[in-house]
Amino acid sequence: MSRYDEVCVLIPTYNEAETIAGVIERFREMGLENILVVDGGSNDGTRDLAEQAGARVRIQSGSGKGQAVREAVNEMITAPYVLVTDGDSTYRPEEADRMLEPLLSGEAEHVIGNRFANMEPDAMPRLNQIGNRIINRSFNLVHGRNLVDILSGYRAFTRESFERFSLSASGFGIETEMAVECVRKNVRTAVVPITYEPRPEESETNLRPFRDGGNIILTLYRLAKKNNPIFYFGSVGVLSALIGVILSLYVVIEWFIYGVSHEVIALFAGVSLLFGVQLVMFGVLSDLILTSNREQTHRINHLVKEVERLEERKIEGERTTAQQAGTVVDSDRGREPADATPTGTASGDEAESVADGDETGMTGEKREPGTGEKKEPTAEESTADREGTEKADVRD
Repeated sequence: MSRYDEVCVLIPTYNEAETIAGVIERFREMGLENILVVDGGSNDGTRDLAEQAGARVRIQSGSGKGQAVREAVNEMITAPYVLVTDGDSTYRPEEADRMLEPLLSGEAEHVIGNRFANMEPDAMPRLNQIGNRIINRSFNLVHGRNLVDILSGYRAFTRESFERFSLSASGFGIETEMAVECVRKNVRTAVVPITYEPRPEESETNLRPFRDGGNIILTLYRLAKKNNPIFYFGSVGVLSALIGVILSLYVVIEWFIYGVSHEVIALFAGVSLLFGVQLVMFGVLSDLILTSNREQTHRINHLVKEVERLEERKIEGERTTAQQAGTVVDSDRGREPADATPTGTASGDEAESVADGDETGMTGEKREPGTGEKKEPTAEESTADREGTEKADVRD
């Protein structure tokens, strides 16, 4: 049995005809035979090439990488471990063992491949590198966890941990959502170094830096309300309050220096300042509620685990007791005591003794034990017998 029998390789694709067959073949050379390609409606023969290379191919019901991953894991995959990669040959299938080791050893439930650890020249445009680093630092600031490369497309996770996630992104925002959910759900996460290679010249990227980058930033901010409400509400509140302060200073300066009043601007400044303060306070209250909820959830989970452990111990104890009882019964049934004598039988000496006793009881004569010969009574015994007989007659 191969160590990879419980692993499914998931490859979302869209027009990857130039590279998909080679990617699948390299994974199969690594011993990974369970390969699922979820296609988003390619029109360049990607599906046929994937099937010929030995992969299972399914067409997703929607569009986008995020939708493909969610649909595949929730509806198509039964294996306990999932390895997600792109079909553009930028990630090395030969590094699958490095990605899966933390999962198979039980060290982690979610593994992220760090592209920046060994990024080959021209593998990522300079603009994309800057955007990636900004997003990673923003994630670290907002969610308090440094996962180094949250936008990496090379990931491995347990299906059980994925089912705990609340995901909704359809496009490339799926990586951001999974990173946030790892923090929110306290999923044990590992980051391993990988090699990131350039796309082949004949392969076109489906990533649009400005559009997809903007969506990722919005996703990062939107998810902050679930994990860091102070940042979610406080950032807008501070900005609103800052605008109110600047406008208020302008109104005051204009009034004292030039004697000009700006009633409308002053009103707007007051509203902006008040709105900002309220948002900050709302963020603080939300954070208090979230913290309390986390503590209660932690306690409940702890109690549930304790109850499960107690039930397991109880079941194990009952099973052990039943096994011991069965062993004792079987032992008693098979045991024949060495000194036991069947009912109605006796040993030779005992039989002779009984026979002697019976004869004595019937005739009144005493005999020698073991010989059966008649024993003559002594003078003292005869005198005692006569006295006993006379006393019996007197009583009569």
